Amino acid sequence: MRLPWFLLGTLVLLQICYPLTAGDTRAGFTVATVLIGYVLSVSHACLSRGPRAALALIGTATLGGFAVEALGVATGFPFGTYVYSGQLGPKLLGVPLIIPLAWTWMAWPAWLAAQRLPARARIVVAAVGLAAWDLFLDPQMVAEGYWVWESPTPALPGVPGIPIGNYLGWLGFALVLMTALWKTAGVKGPQPEDAPMLALWFWTYASSVLAHAVFLDLPGSAVWGGVVMGAAVLPVAWRLRPRR
Repeated sequence: MRLPWFLLGTLVLLQICYPLTAGDTRAGFTVATVLIGYVLSVSHACLSRGPRAALALIGTATLGGFAVEALGVATGFPFGTYVYSGQLGPKLLGVPLIIPLAWTWMAWPAWLAAQRLPARARIVVAAVGLAAWDLFLDPQMVAEGYWVWESPTPALPGVPGIPIGNYLGWLGFALVLMTALWKTAGVKGPQPEDAPMLALWFWTYASSVLAHAVFLDLPGSAVWGGVVMGAAVLPVAWRLRPRR
């Protein structure tokens, strides 16, 4: 499957360029990265697992992601009271349309990576991996002014501006999302065609730690994300290690 590899290469190039930009250009890179990531995950789901899996991913992560974000903006549950700026493109019910695409983009590699682990751990590890990605995402996006919380306390040490309850909300919804995906997608076990998505998973983790620690001046999120997302990523890496 050449398309996923091509899309992955394009996405990686955009992410490498991201720290070198600012202002509207950086916002444009953010939107472009999410769009390409979305096409990458949905197309891989369709090509590797069939239309049912792709539709299940869209239903649980895209539509579900939009629903929970709209609920969050309107009520403050489950992420806390927050508001999006207008820098990320058009909004519906106060939610930029690319936001549910971001849920979808990272839900699929998180799910596929977890398939490498024992069955009883897969939903939890996939959910933790997806929710832990937000330990990188939110600090980065808040620093750019893309969204802001009304009451950003209590916050994690070294990561101001984001309430701890937001991360708990992410974990709660991620558990619901992964459970629904498991029930609806009919996902087969690990496949050789999953290589580009596993590469995306490991790249996202390693590049996020590096970018936050070195290029974005966000050492707190580099540590928190490195530890918590690492708890989901590193067991998968261990299972995939070359064996003699």
